[in-house]
Amino acid sequence: MSPEHAPTVIVLAAGRGTRMRSATPKVLHDLCGLPLIGWVLRAAQDAGAGRTVVVDQPARVLEGHLPDGVEIVEQHADVHGDGTAGAVTAALGAVDPGAPVVVLTGDAPLVTGDVVRALLATHAAEGNAATVLSAELDDPGQLGRVVRDASGAVTKIVETKVAGDATDDELLIREVNAGVYCFSGDRLLDALPRVGDGNAQGERYLPDVLGILRADGDRVGAHRAPRPEIVLGVNDRAELAVVRELAQARIHEGHLRAGVSIVQPAATVIDVGVTIAPDAVIETGCVLRGTTTVAERAVVGPHTTAIDATIGAGATVLHSHVLGAVAESGATVGPFSYLRPGTVLREGAKAGAFVEIKNSDIGVGSKVPHLSYIGDADVGPGTNLGAATITSNYDGYHKHRTTIGAGVRTGVDTTLVAPVTVGDDVFTGAGSVITRDVPPGALAIARARQKNLDGYADQAAARAAQKD
Repeated sequence: MSPEHAPTVIVLAAGRGTRMRSATPKVLHDLCGLPLIGWVLRAAQDAGAGRTVVVDQPARVLEGHLPDGVEIVEQHADVHGDGTAGAVTAALGAVDPGAPVVVLTGDAPLVTGDVVRALLATHAAEGNAATVLSAELDDPGQLGRVVRDASGAVTKIVETKVAGDATDDELLIREVNAGVYCFSGDRLLDALPRVGDGNAQGERYLPDVLGILRADGDRVGAHRAPRPEIVLGVNDRAELAVVRELAQARIHEGHLRAGVSIVQPAATVIDVGVTIAPDAVIETGCVLRGTTTVAERAVVGPHTTAIDATIGAGATVLHSHVLGAVAESGATVGPFSYLRPGTVLREGAKAGAFVEIKNSDIGVGSKVPHLSYIGDADVGPGTNLGAATITSNYDGYHKHRTTIGAGVRTGVDTTLVAPVTVGDDVFTGAGSVITRDVPPGALAIARARQKNLDGYADQAAARAAQKD
């Protein structure tokens, strides 16, 4: 579609969302790594929108939360009238008479770019003034039914919430209105101002445009979506949970078909922004969020949380928490490790059991096998930090760095008091507290000399007996 005929997409998001019972605007609630409205805006972008306009509350609660290039307009009830027609009226200034206009709702995130493109294609092919997105449901409930004539054109949308609104035959119709519309820009500009508020609620409703267009002799059509779940919107947290399950299944299916092994999808959480290469394995109980990237042949889990993490080819992360950290190819993490932001495990490096590493660079092939805390440190290649090696990086006021060279071997329970530099090929004695720089190749022992007191146990027992 050429830019001059690219559609304008209007996203309705001015609702209060009171049923969410939340201080967070409804359309900003998270759904698998994106706010609800983020899914809708992504669908608009994927469909080739020329302009995307979000209709917000007068308080502009969405400002600062939307992608660059998305325009915000405000729905003022006293100027534009309540209801969906009033909301679209607020955005009419963005409508190009020569281009189609797609209306989406910010709380219905399961509509995809493919569906919007198909809606636009049907609209153009049939020469419609308006085209309704519909879906066929086994149980249509109280959703509005799409009534067609023999040619397939839409004659009306029948509401069913009040007894008597629909006939018995109309109630048997399984095709329902999904609440998504495509209009020819010029026809919308002409018809929308003529929508009245002569109903029990005193509001102006967008579907009334369809009847106006039919009365003008225009054709109104419908495009049936391939999946029924696109009709689902979110009004409360229970409905959000239902939509989240469907969105998560969609994410899982995409990865599975692309060659990723997800051992137990029902027990795995993967955000929409996560990238996973073919032949990676995601074990049971994993949570992958944010911008996490998992390379080929990596094994993540079981029971690992990775947030904005980078996991390299062939790396293994077991029962661990990785936050804003990098484990390069062949690295191993866990079990029960915590890699914090700024941590880089170089190729083949290891963070073993019960290890916490923060803002540190662990060199190629180096190992932090167990029970250690390494913070604000640079560790050279081929180094082994013995159990309970600690970098004492904080003096109560400032953080300081520790530099550990290549081929270093620290003894068990070594404490390195930063700032300190340990040269290449250094050894430290077990239980040492290193407070001064250690030259390359040295053995550093920093502990009190052992003293044995013979007969101490008998003396202690005698003293205790005297007190009794």
